This record gives sequence, structure tokens and C-alpha cells, in this order.
Amino acid sequence: MILLAQSDQHAPAAAHEAAAGMAHAAADAASHAAEHVAGAGHHHAAPHPLDHVVDVVFMKAGNIPVLTLHMITLLISTLLLVWVMTTVGRNIATGADALGNRRYVPRGRLAQLFESIIIYLRDEMIRPILGDQLTKRWLTFLLTLFFFIWFNNLLGLVPLLSVQHLAGGIAKDDWHWALIGGTATGNISVTAALALIAFVAIQINGFRELGLGGWLHHLLGGAPWWLAPLMIPVELVGMIIKPCALAIRLFANMLAGHTLMATVLLFGYMALDAGLGWLLGLGAIGLVASIFALVLSFLELFVATLQAFVFMFLTTVFIGQMSHHDEEHEHGDDQHGHDHAADSHHDQGAVPA
Repeated sequence: MILLAQSDQHAPAAAHEAAAGMAHAAADAASHAAEHVAGAGHHHAAPHPLDHVVDVVFMKAGNIPVLTLHMITLLISTLLLVWVMTTVGRNIATGADALGNRRYVPRGRLAQLFESIIIYLRDEMIRPILGDQLTKRWLTFLLTLFFFIWFNNLLGLVPLLSVQHLAGGIAKDDWHWALIGGTATGNISVTAALALIAFVAIQINGFRELGLGGWLHHLLGGAPWWLAPLMIPVELVGMIIKPCALAIRLFANMLAGHTLMATVLLFGYMALDAGLGWLLGLGAIGLVASIFALVLSFLELFVATLQAFVFMFLTTVFIGQMSHHDEEHEHGDDQHGHDHAADSHHDQGAVPA
């Protein structure tokens, strides 16, 4: 289990390092291109691939940031999530009796889409793992976790920063001006906070379902008590690695994907720096790079949804592992195996007349 969790950490870390290396190379080329452009009479800062993922601090209390770009983005995404889900909930609710059978049908395409997502996650992903009782208890938390991450991932695909950078550059010659935008889930502090919340929920469920004695017994991993000095440290480390893997996976995927898109869009500047001129450099190559970035945006749309699902699904699995429901499944499978073996033995011992 530890090896699997560590491999989950190394893979996103490698992606992060590769994306960071590509970003620095593109930034160097963009810097040279900006110098070339500046020589032509245009004076503005060179674009950087990490501009869309690096947080910007607006206010500090000592050395502690108290207001940042990602904080504002998280606040806006939260308000957007509350508004959308309130509207969807109102349209999914049963209508007036005068509507007849139509009162049971969600009103509007958005409500129908969200109802389909919620029913699928509940019936196909959460309930088979947690059972009916734990599903009722944790469904709201797990769905909130999914939709919150999903909304932030999707908000990072909206070019809010690019529009604000352009507006700030034209209005007051500040090509890095922005108040909202970016990918908040590409910030390790945000994903670590989400993983910490998931970790607390997992442990609360473990103590509530198993009790202190059962929780301690779970640390043995089913091994005999005399292996406790070996098993307990291993299980404790694994308990910590699980939320760390959740945080790093989400952070690395969001960071790498958006950095790759920004790097592709900088190909036009690289071509200009190579001396290909405005028409071929920023024109033809820039157009091809923009089309390729558009294709990548559809891939990022899939990744944004997938990463929200993976975070929620693994949290569901970890909650299920710390419950009696998981143990009942294991005992049920063992009992089913014993019954099957007994039936096979009975069939073999029977002599046909």
C-alpha cells in the first residue's frame, strides 16, 4: 500500500518537474522575444507560462499572506457553487400538483445534467462502497467535495487572467494586473487544505464506526498482535501518505496542464525570437499554436472533471476502509467462500445412483 501511494506521489511530481522545465525554457524564449518586440517600440513585460498558476499576494500581515489572488478566486467559486446548486436544487424539487406528472421532472437542462451526475455518483460510485447508512451520512460531504474541486478546475480554464492582463496593460501599462482568476487547485496550499479536510473526515468516520479499540485494531491490518511493532508504524505512515497523495496528484495535474497550454501559446513568441518575423512568427505559427492550445483545452476539460472525481472517489474508498461496512464485506466474502467450498465438497462426496 505504501509503495502504491509513493508511486502516486512520484508520478505527479515527475509531471510537475517536466512541466516546470518546459515552462522555464519557454519563459527564456519569451523573454528574448519580448526584448525583440521592445526594440520595435512595444514596451511590456514578457509573458510567462506560470503566470496562470502562480498565486499573487495582495496583502500581508507580517510574512503571512492574508489576501491573495487564489483566495479571491476561491471565494468567487464558492459563491458561484452555492448559487448554481441552489438554483439546481430548486429546479429538481417536486413541482406543484397542478403540473401533474411533470412535477417530478427536473426543470431546465442544467438541473437535468446535475441530477444525472448526482444520481450516477451516488448509485454507482458511493453507495456500493459505503452502503446505505454511510451513504446517507457522507453523501452531502462527498458531493460538495466533488463539485467544489470541479468548479475550481473549470474556472481555471476560463481566460480571466489573460483578459485582465490585456486590460491592465492597455489601461495603465501594467501587463500583470489582475484581481481574480487562475487555477486555485494548482496551488499546493489549496489542495493540501482539501486533503486535510478529507483526512479529518476519514478519521472521524473511523472513530465513530470502529471506536478507539477498533481503530487501533485496524492499524494491525489484519496481522497477528505480535506483529504490532512492525504493522502499526507502517499503517500510520500509510495513513499520512493517503491524503498527501490526494493533494499532490490534484496539484500536479492542474499545474502541469495549464503550464503546458501556456507554453504552447508562447510558440509564436519563440518563432519571433528566432527571426521568423511577425507574419510567419506571431502570424502562422501563433495561429497553429492557438489551434493546438484549443485542442488541449478540451483535454484539460476532461482532466478537470477526472481529477475532481478521483479526489472524491478515493476519499470515499478511504472512508469505507475505516468502517464496519468494509469489514462486513470482507467477512461476507470469506463466508461465501466457505459455503462454496462446502457445497463443492458435498457435491464431490455424493455418489450418483
